[in-house]
This record gives sequence, C-alpha cells and structure tokens, in this order.
Amino acid sequence: MNTGELRASALRTKSIEDLEKQLLELLKEQFALRMQKGSGQLNAPSQFKVIRRGIARIKTLIAQKQVNERSEVTDK
Repeated sequence: MNTGELRASALRTKSIEDLEKQLLELLKEQFALRMQKGSGQLNAPSQFKVIRRGIARIKTLIAQKQVNERSEVTDK
C-alpha cells in the first residue's frame, strides 16, 4: 500500500464503499505482516505503524461520513 493513498486529503474524496474496500485491504495487509513477524520473515517492522494508522484514519473517515449522511437525512 502506497502511503500517499493513506493521506486524509486523498481519502476524503472517496465514497464509503471505496473506503471500506481499502480498509479490508489494509486489514489483510496487517494480517500478512503479523504472519511474517511470527515466522521471522518480517523485513520492515515500521510498516505496522503505517498500516495501523491508516486503518484508524479510514475508520474515522467512515464514521464521519456516516454521521454527515444521517444529519443530512434528519435535516430534510
């Protein structure tokens, strides 16, 4: 995963569905990193931090978008 794809400014332009797809990709990547760590084949332990923060960033944006959608529906 490219770190440029995890910038909040780039993520804000995506739909909730796209964010959920990207979240699933990051979770799979996180799992793969854990497996590499367990087998002693992990080359870049710093990737854990990048992936973990990317997951948190996407979950936050999904929650914000859902709140905005709910408030738009109740305003009408």
